[in-house]
Amino acid sequence: MQRITITLDDDLLREVDGLGYANRSEAIRDLARAGLRQAAEARQAEGPAVGALAYVYDHHRRDLPERLTNSFHDHHALSVATLHVHLDHHACLEVAVLKGDASVVRRFADAVIAERGVQHGSLLLLSQARAAVPDVKPDQG
Repeated sequence: MQRITITLDDDLLREVDGLGYANRSEAIRDLARAGLRQAAEARQAEGPAVGALAYVYDHHRRDLPERLTNSFHDHHALSVATLHVHLDHHACLEVAVLKGDASVVRRFADAVIAERGVQHGSLLLLSQARAAVPDVKPDQG
């Protein structure tokens, strides 16, 4: 086992402490394991996939809404639908449903989340085979 030093802001440290662990190291180890599992699961999707990209951004950030719009237009073949919610005077939540090759969807989502002014973001990615819903025909009666 190795000892490392990390820096956490006060709010994040309060959240870690609020988890109820006997010590902070144990909490950080469990959180790191959970994050690594989540990242591995997200990376497993290959081939055709569907995804939900959710992100919060500051719509007053210089040129950010325009950059995001241009990015989605540049990748219009991936975009199925978008939900836009005004959270407060500055923050907006968008949820974009994406469909395409898993690696392309993942790269696009990573680029959106990395935009300066995007505060939080997450991609739920499912291989299309797992996400497929069988055709259901209405009753003929």
